[in-house]
Amino acid sequence: MEPFVSDVYLGNLLAGVDEAGRGPLAGDVVAAAVILDPNNPIDGLNDSKKISEKKRERLYSEIVEKALSFSIARASVAEIDDINILHASMLAMARAINGLPIAAEHALIDGNRVPPQLICSAEAVVKGDARHHAIAAASILAKVTRDREIVAMAETYPQYGFEKHKGYPTAVHLDAIKQHGVCEIHRTSFGPVKRALECN
Repeated sequence: MEPFVSDVYLGNLLAGVDEAGRGPLAGDVVAAAVILDPNNPIDGLNDSKKISEKKRERLYSEIVEKALSFSIARASVAEIDDINILHASMLAMARAINGLPIAAEHALIDGNRVPPQLICSAEAVVKGDARHHAIAAASILAKVTRDREIVAMAETYPQYGFEKHKGYPTAVHLDAIKQHGVCEIHRTSFGPVKRALECN
């Protein structure tokens, strides 16, 4: 896939933006925005889904250390159920961009939509997490953050196995919902959760 080069903005205050957690049945959707330092490159950046958990953790630390600016934000389970997952993802990404300590002048958004109400110009980049290092860095920050949070939730709700499936609709997770019902971090607007509530 061709690397992405913006023909709109050529400066250094360029933020890559991505989210993690659209598909799970539980937990917040988390977004990150990252402005990389061109004088302090990071090797091995790629779509977070294409690299191992161990490598993501290592890169997370390196991104946090070397980035010119980064921000991690979220939309809550309540917001997801209220405005739907697409709009909640857009909201989380907007919060990440607008929360950068060093403001971006332009943002590259993974996907085919640009969130509303941004403080800078932006453009969407389809499959951007595999085409631009800043978006890849954002995907890593978002995924590692969300994974850590959902694994921590396994201590509060051990019956669901969140540490294994991270809230995604695996057979193990669906069986746990059937057996134990839903908990406070389940997204009640998602089909399997909604059906479980209707059966009770």
